[in-house]
Amino acid sequence: MNNSKSILLLIVSFLLSSAALFAQTDTTQTQEEEDYSIYDDLEFVDESAKRFASVKVSGKSPDKLISVGYDFQGSYDMDADAFGAFEESTQKINSTHGFRFGANIPVISKNNIIIQAGLIYWNYQYEFDQPNTISHPLHQTLNDNGLNTIDAAVTIYKPYNETSFFLARIAAGTSGDYAFGDFQPMKYNRYSVALLWGKKPNDYTQWAVGISRTYRAGELNYLPVIMYNWTSTNRKWGVETLFPARGDVRYNFSPRSMLFAGFDLEGTSFRIGNDNELEQPYNDLEIRRSELRFRLKYERQLIGFIWISAKVGYRYDYSFNVDRVKNGEDFFRGFFGDQEYVMENSLTNPLFFNFSINLVSP
Repeated sequence: MNNSKSILLLIVSFLLSSAALFAQTDTTQTQEEEDYSIYDDLEFVDESAKRFASVKVSGKSPDKLISVGYDFQGSYDMDADAFGAFEESTQKINSTHGFRFGANIPVISKNNIIIQAGLIYWNYQYEFDQPNTISHPLHQTLNDNGLNTIDAAVTIYKPYNETSFFLARIAAGTSGDYAFGDFQPMKYNRYSVALLWGKKPNDYTQWAVGISRTYRAGELNYLPVIMYNWTSTNRKWGVETLFPARGDVRYNFSPRSMLFAGFDLEGTSFRIGNDNELEQPYNDLEIRRSELRFRLKYERQLIGFIWISAKVGYRYDYSFNVDRVKNGEDFFRGFFGDQEYVMENSLTNPLFFNFSINLVSP
């Protein structure tokens, strides 16, 4: 608990110091409806110099540099499959909730290349309705330990000319029922890569296509990626999509107030059994957790570069099955593999809400 508090204190301190840094150059407080996008193409360069496609799209929601939030899911049932000597068991979960932190900080920011370093920490705490009646080991570890995920990433945006660009994201993460100060071995880390090539024909449109190595479906998979960002000429309507990770239709009440309707696909592979090692053949277990979130989202500037974001919607369970991953060496099942799961579990689907406060890019 002390380690968690120390990490939380460090994150909050980092957020406050970053906000103070941006506040020194904040000129928006005296202009109630200033539109940041009018500066997107302001470049003091020689007209003969080579020009590159800007990463920004007019009217699009601002990029989040630092985000601190809280996520809450309502009541639902979890049916755990038979496992060794344990019979199938169903438990009611009153709520699943946790702290979320994200950072995406520019390391290099030039006209011809942008490199950002990112960090994500998400926590999941499972509040069982009758914890004293739990007998199944899956329910037990979720009740006792919850789940944590830490993900570090590097994102590279490389424009080639005024309309063409290349985008890459490389990430490594550790996810499981571990405790801070007692992390699981690095052999259980999981890696993701996304590579896209795209076009920006004008200030209001940006698209790209590519391929990804991802765990968003819970387990290792290779999926096509489609990015499409568009804003109408009257700057009221827009689309912000990075399929299959997320997709949104956007309505701009003003440059500082936006409503979104869309979905998120969240998922990764969580190692369980870090607290008490299980004997073979039931050790090295991983929950292939993935869920679709259909939601409404509202984002608004609070002050300066500080924005708030609120989401409400319906969580649909895509996967909560369990695999045995021998010695941490993961395998590829895809959509057509016939490898059997150790447990095929099911969850009912609750409502959820999410709130965050964010330091955004100027």
